Amino acid sequence: MIRGALACSLLGFGLNAAAQTPALFKDADLKLGEKLIAQHKCNQCHAQKWTDDGKAIYRPKGRVNTPALLQGMVERCSTQLNLSLFPEEVTAMAAVLNRDHYRFTQ
Repeated sequence: MIRGALACSLLGFGLNAAAQTPALFKDADLKLGEKLIAQHKCNQCHAQKWTDDGKAIYRPKGRVNTPALLQGMVERCSTQLNLSLFPEEVTAMAAVLNRDHYRFTQ
């Protein structure tokens, strides 16, 4: 009985977490996004360009206030740095940034 209740509560948690992911990032490959962020040294680049080790760009009331704007900013970085990322790679990176910093729910 306890196992069943635990399983139900864990399933409920998983469904709740999935429901909070914006539709834009629903099918994003988070492992790919993590790999690309590390490979292209995004954190180091932002730490050099922004105050507070790059965390200043994650202000709650900053310019990026929707999932679509977040994806657009990743695309702009890709274009400026000539990274030649595919759309699904941009989405994967934006989804990781959303999960770790922005936490948009819709």
